[in-house]
Amino acid sequence: MPKRERVMRMSVEQPLWRALTAYRVLTMLYAVGLFATAYDEYDHAGVAVGYYAVLFVWTLATLPRVQNAAACTKRFLAVDLAVALTGILLTPIAVNDHHIQNGGPTLPSIWTAGSVLAYAIKGGWRWAAFASTPVAVANLVERGAPARDTVHNVILVWVASIAIGYVVEVARASERTLARALEIEAATRERERLARDIHDGVLQVLAMVQRRGAVLGGEAAELGRMAGEQEVALRTLVSGGLLPVSRVSEDAADGALVRAVDEPSYDEEGPVDLRALLAPYAAAKVALAEPGAPVLLPAPAARELAAAVGAALDNVGRHAGEDARAWILVEDEPDEVVVSVRDDGPGIPEGRLAQAEGEGRLGVALSIRGRLRDLGGSAELISVPGQGTEVELKVPKNAKAGHR
Repeated sequence: MPKRERVMRMSVEQPLWRALTAYRVLTMLYAVGLFATAYDEYDHAGVAVGYYAVLFVWTLATLPRVQNAAACTKRFLAVDLAVALTGILLTPIAVNDHHIQNGGPTLPSIWTAGSVLAYAIKGGWRWAAFASTPVAVANLVERGAPARDTVHNVILVWVASIAIGYVVEVARASERTLARALEIEAATRERERLARDIHDGVLQVLAMVQRRGAVLGGEAAELGRMAGEQEVALRTLVSGGLLPVSRVSEDAADGALVRAVDEPSYDEEGPVDLRALLAPYAAAKVALAEPGAPVLLPAPAARELAAAVGAALDNVGRHAGEDARAWILVEDEPDEVVVSVRDDGPGIPEGRLAQAEGEGRLGVALSIRGRLRDLGGSAELISVPGQGTEVELKVPKNAKAGHR
């Protein structure tokens, strides 16, 4: 019988809710016990008895409300805090002056901290600061003057609740990060499994179709060429996930190898991974070699560099012939990024570039060298007749489009 994985959702804040539940019950009993042991200090014991009856019922009835963040609503928090503030303000009515002057506890005593802590666990340190403020004011009003012990207790509750609220926020952020890491790990495992299945089946079939099509010729050769392109695209997708979904192969008669239809959108100013922009150029006759780590460049510079690579590949398709192969090599240097585009075509005869510029055909001059010059980089073309052509593009890592 296959083993089934058990997925459990863990929450770092759930133990805090359980602790708060126990705290509210224990502090409620503690407040009642203080009243029983200091009964002679109460001038109007009936007020205290009535309040403790309400506190007892409220604490037990609202236990489900402090089980988790969803049940602990804003309305409940407001009423809960009102119960605590009412007890504090009723204290001068219930007790005698001697009790207040000696710094005796308020009617709710330390149960009040539970209301503030509920705010902290629910909403973080800002909610804790919001709830602590009226508690501080009520304690000062109850005492009548800012005595040292009262100020001490107020500051203690304030600092403790804000600290707990901050810890809760950090814990929640850590939980989200962990959840995201687990999702990525699960996705990576699934991609690896799919890659193994695809490699064992689909990729081998596409490679066989490509080889057989080249042997048979005719329409089979065209089918083989398309199968080869799909093999490269699929292999890139399962290995790195960098390849956009939409791709289209242009007619071989037009000379172009492969053209990307859509491009992913990027932040206009933030750095982007150059590999993602170059991945669409990989095809059956275009090999892409790149570092394993992201190659980051400012977004405008990365797009211009990728466009220059596309222009170089267009030249390969137009001038090197349909059977020419091309190689793209990406090198991530400390201060610059170097991209080389090489082909195995017949090469460029000496003086042909100057002649083309004189005739007004400025593809290399403007599309490649012009783009790189605007980025503060350089483009060097090396061609030996009969040995192909290599275009080396260099761009500084701090380059921006429009740089002069």
